[in-house]
Amino acid sequence: MQRRSLPLSGLRVFEAAARLGSFKAAAQELAVTPTAVSHQIRALEAQTGLALFDRHVRRVSLTEAGAQLYPVLRDGFDAFEAALARLTQQRARMQVTISATNAFTVKWLVPRMADFRSQHPGIDLQLQASDDVVDLRSAAVDIAVRYGRGPYPGLVAQPLFTDRFAPVANPRLGIASPDDLAGVPLIRFNWKWSHPENPTWERWFAVAQRSLPRQASQLRFSDEGHAIQAAVAGHGVALVSLALIAEELEAGHLVQPFGPVIAGHTYHLAMLADRPPSAPVQAVAHWLSTQAAKQEPGRPKA
Repeated sequence: MQRRSLPLSGLRVFEAAARLGSFKAAAQELAVTPTAVSHQIRALEAQTGLALFDRHVRRVSLTEAGAQLYPVLRDGFDAFEAALARLTQQRARMQVTISATNAFTVKWLVPRMADFRSQHPGIDLQLQASDDVVDLRSAAVDIAVRYGRGPYPGLVAQPLFTDRFAPVANPRLGIASPDDLAGVPLIRFNWKWSHPENPTWERWFAVAQRSLPRQASQLRFSDEGHAIQAAVAGHGVALVSLALIAEELEAGHLVQPFGPVIAGHTYHLAMLADRPPSAPVQAVAHWLSTQAAKQEPGRPKA
């Protein structure tokens, strides 16, 4: 008998009758009449050419063929029930998707996941890291952390915190003053858009009222996270977000030897203006705002 011709309805009725030992009890469980159960069993026996039950006055018992078939169906239906229960439970769990840049996701969000899970064990966070601007509607994103100055059409956006940038380096390099920058590579990363307020080395030297060393070597990356790792490895001095290197500064893997500290752009919490946030989304948004309020992205140094 091929799979496409399996008598699934009849097998379901047979399993119930075999488990309960009664056509009447099977009918009650399946919400059909005992006559319907009897017809289904007879049709199954006719299709298989096997007698599956011995009929008695007030009960039925399995024949040898029925006794062989029953445990296979019982285990199969038990497996179906368990799998569907797991899938239903997974769907019932609350899930919220956050879109943010690669660097922000890895260096700011991920280190805070333990705190989030402890506060909201019933919400599953899905982190979508991308440096491209994601359409919240087409990408099924609940919250976006946007980095810039806005405006963000179609979105309700609230500021989280303004980023701050300063030179940082591995302490092994012994960088102590701006004069030392002439002797080490300046680590850069590419900005996704051009803006006069981008915290570049040129802007930093201008704020510091110093000249950019003419012969300074450079090491350039496409991603800020890679620039941070290069600085940790001691490959030069990086001008990076102090918000994203809090762990490295606390652990002593990087130091901020001097200022000035210059302002970057602002991180915004953004959601679709025409989509009322669900309770889980509101909980995540509140958690993000609370974490941002604790943000102390470095202290300026003279």
